[in-house]
Amino acid sequence: MAAMNILGKCKTLQTRACASIVNTHTSCANITNSVYFRRCLGSSSVILNHKSHELGQRNNRLLSHRHFSKTHVNNKVASYRSELSNAKRIVVKLGSAVITRGDECGLALGRLAAIIEQVSELQTAGREMLVVTSGAVAFGKQRLRHEVMMSQSMRQTLSGSRDVNGGQIILEPRACAAAGQSGLMSLYEAMFSQYGVTTSQVLVTKPDFYHDYTRNNLRSTMSELVKMNIVPIINANDVVAPPPEQDKDLQGLLAYVGLDTEYTPEPEEPKAQSTEKVISVKDNDSLAARVAVEMDADLLIILSDVDGIYTGPPSSEGSQLLHTFYPGDASDIIFGSKSRVGLGGMESKVKAAQWALDRGTSVVIANGTTLDNTIQKVIGGRKIGTFFTEAKPSGLSTEQQAEKARDGGRVLQSLTADQRADIINRLADLLVERQDRIIQANRKDIDVARRRGGLSGPMLARLALSPGKLKNLSDGLKQIAATSHENVGRVVKKIKMAEGMELCQQTVPIGVLLVIFESRPDALPQVAALAISSANGLLLKGGKEAAFSNGYLHSLVQEALSMHAPRDAVQLVETREEVSDLLELGGLIDLVIPRGSSDLVRKIQTESKGIPVLGHSEGVCHVYVDEDADAHMAVKIVRDSKCDYPAACNAMETLLIHKAHRNTALFEEILDMLKAENVKFHPGPRLAKSLKFGPSEAGSMRTEYSGLECAIEIVDDVDEAIEHINKNGSSHTDSIITENAAAAGQFLQEVDSACVFHNASTRFADGYRFGLGAEVGISTSRIHARGPVGVEGLLTTKWILKGEGDCVQDFADGGEKTYVHERLL
Repeated sequence: MAAMNILGKCKTLQTRACASIVNTHTSCANITNSVYFRRCLGSSSVILNHKSHELGQRNNRLLSHRHFSKTHVNNKVASYRSELSNAKRIVVKLGSAVITRGDECGLALGRLAAIIEQVSELQTAGREMLVVTSGAVAFGKQRLRHEVMMSQSMRQTLSGSRDVNGGQIILEPRACAAAGQSGLMSLYEAMFSQYGVTTSQVLVTKPDFYHDYTRNNLRSTMSELVKMNIVPIINANDVVAPPPEQDKDLQGLLAYVGLDTEYTPEPEEPKAQSTEKVISVKDNDSLAARVAVEMDADLLIILSDVDGIYTGPPSSEGSQLLHTFYPGDASDIIFGSKSRVGLGGMESKVKAAQWALDRGTSVVIANGTTLDNTIQKVIGGRKIGTFFTEAKPSGLSTEQQAEKARDGGRVLQSLTADQRADIINRLADLLVERQDRIIQANRKDIDVARRRGGLSGPMLARLALSPGKLKNLSDGLKQIAATSHENVGRVVKKIKMAEGMELCQQTVPIGVLLVIFESRPDALPQVAALAISSANGLLLKGGKEAAFSNGYLHSLVQEALSMHAPRDAVQLVETREEVSDLLELGGLIDLVIPRGSSDLVRKIQTESKGIPVLGHSEGVCHVYVDEDADAHMAVKIVRDSKCDYPAACNAMETLLIHKAHRNTALFEEILDMLKAENVKFHPGPRLAKSLKFGPSEAGSMRTEYSGLECAIEIVDDVDEAIEHINKNGSSHTDSIITENAAAAGQFLQEVDSACVFHNASTRFADGYRFGLGAEVGISTSRIHARGPVGVEGLLTTKWILKGEGDCVQDFADGGEKTYVHERLL
């Protein structure tokens, strides 16, 4: 009756698609009382028969057969990972190693649930998802093994003699597939239904790909299901697959189904070295590739149990993961022997991926065994797995750039201080000599930014370069050059450990720095000079809004470097790498320094895994006008702190005023000055209560406005000012204006910020103004470096011990030597 009702509702739908819904409801009714499942709502099943000649003829009239050749290229193939976000129709292939347990006797439900959640979210968001799956044999094996054990006599169970072959239960794989198929599909249906997603089972066999009419049947049915917002679950009908040899993986269909005559199966797999003989289910990579091409999919994601394609067997020393695979690179890869995990079928995966890529489908091979939202990250353009592309790689990969930067840094360390200073001085001169060409490149960036829109006034101000900025920048670089002899190799501490033993601690470079900056092209030569002075290798990642400026400034850095060092010591990352991908290069990068918006810094601090981050997320700086402040000085410092450069991180964002000034001429003078400078101000909660009319109250006392805007609040005394700053500030820079030495001393002592000033503008928190030459940024952390970070913050130390054949035993009880530990420096 249920079947009749459903068919009645489907008169206008494609015949086989409606039949699939009927089949599934019938199947679900039969397994309702199963110990494995209690729920089955709407999954559908389609079994395609290559003898369906009449249906095939009808479809031939409706659908024209597509002939694919090796030279067919679809323009939709993504050339870069960032383009994968545009994929509409996506095929996800789940290998048996991904969804089955380690003993291949049952499913890894945790991993499967995580994958289904991602597929469901993408389907709900409007993508068209298809799933190619393994697992029926493993699922059926679990059920049949239980049945066999239940049917054994007690004597057999106790003796462990279950079979004449090694005392183990031997199960025929096709029987396992028959027992597991309905259960596997019901599990998929139950899991997908939790997200309101309907599924449909599509069983295929190798002959289904032999003829045009059967391929058209398959394509027509799946297309109809996709139109109805149903996720097809495609798997091979292992029930009728040729029997594999005992203890072998199922081969044939899933290894090389219907690709072309050049695509051949792998050699047979050697017997598994295990105490328990298990039946492995072969990965159906080629089936997924064929489905993706037949369905004109935009993207095929092959989930395996390894991170992607390696240059050699993953376990081999020196083998490297290929994040991008260009077909011309195939000859450089060495494939290992086949096994159930890791290397098993990797060559067939590459061939299947290339076959799909040649026919217009983008492909990524990634690890599906990690609960790390792999599918979502792949579609989001993240550097996950191996991305197959027809775009021939140009230039170096980011990993190669980092390695060259490290090598270049070591060369810089071997130079004399004078040679490093020569490079920096030459760069400083080039900034002035080539200023016309620099400004010309900068104007291109500004013109593009204005046409596109989206950049705020403060961001455009940071982007713009001028002769004055370049002159100040050049002067700052010359300061760095003048102090280069004080950096690398400077002895910090020297100790006489014992007679004939001298220990010293001296400065050395950190290694490779990654500096990420937004809309600040002037940061590039600053940071480059500091890296050269401290002999660090450097990776620079600038914002796309400053692409022309950064490109030209980087060429000047390389020109200066060529005097004594490799040009590669300072690298500009110009690929489409996401910042989050760069933060995963923990083995190649030693320190990350973000320079930009608070959102950028917070993002980097959150996403960096294993790489220290030096920086500050916000610049909520305060000026406190004390009861004993000089009125003229107060107005002058407040103006400079807020209006000199409102977009800077050291600009004042909150003005605190002692309550004694509330109804005085000084209070009115400060407000009049801010109005004259076009500064929009927001009263804090206390000040707002005393105003009958006025501007809107500050939404938060922790806001970094980065423009002509600030908050103003009234406080009782210096104690309340300190409490307010420590609660609402960002530990950046705070200043007190007062003639009271005691109040100033308390403020300087108790405010917990990187920079604390007395009677001075917050704008002095700057490496150049501090005499550091320039800065890589301002740090509010409490480890390593704090405040404006110049060369000192880019150095670490190492210990050097010189002895005369000394051994620890010489200092043991009764030994010949004793420790002196005399401080020499």
